[in-house]
Amino acid sequence: MVETATRQPPQRRRKTIAEDGPDPVDVHVGKRLRQRRTLLGMSQEKLAQAFGVSFQQVQKYERGANRISASRLYLLTKILDVPVTYFFEGLPTVTPTQADTEAADTPDRMTSRETLELVRAYYRISDPVVRKRLVDLARALSREDMAEEDHDIDAMAE
Repeated sequence: MVETATRQPPQRRRKTIAEDGPDPVDVHVGKRLRQRRTLLGMSQEKLAQAFGVSFQQVQKYERGANRISASRLYLLTKILDVPVTYFFEGLPTVTPTQADTEAADTPDRMTSRETLELVRAYYRISDPVVRKRLVDLARALSREDMAEEDHDIDAMAE
C-alpha cells in the first residue's frame, strides 16, 4: 500500500516584540490612551491606581509594548470616560507597510504633550471672548513666523 504524503503549509514564525517590535495596532491604542490621559490631566500613577496596575505597566501600555486585553480596555473606557471606539479612531484600515510603520514612528503634533497641555489650558478659560482672542493671537503669531521663514528663504536664495 502506498502512503500519500500530506502536504503541510510551512510553519510561520510567531511574532515577538523583541524581534519584530510592537504591533502597530497596540502602538496606536497606546498613543490614544496616553492622549486621553494627558488631556484629562491624569498622571500615569493616578491612572495606574484606578486601573489596578503599576505605573510601569501603564507606560508599557502607552508604548504598545504590552497589549491591553478586551476586559482591561473596557475598564479603561470607564476610567477615561470614552467609548471603546475612541482607542481605534484614526487607525489605518490597511495592513501597514514598512513605510507606514516608519511614518508612525514620527511624532504627531496633535498628540504631543505640548499640544495636549495647550488644549487643556485653552478649555480652562471660561470666557469665550478671551478664548477667541487667544485663537486670534495664535493665528497672528503663526502668520508672522511664516512671513519670517519666507524672508529667510528669500535671503538665502540671493
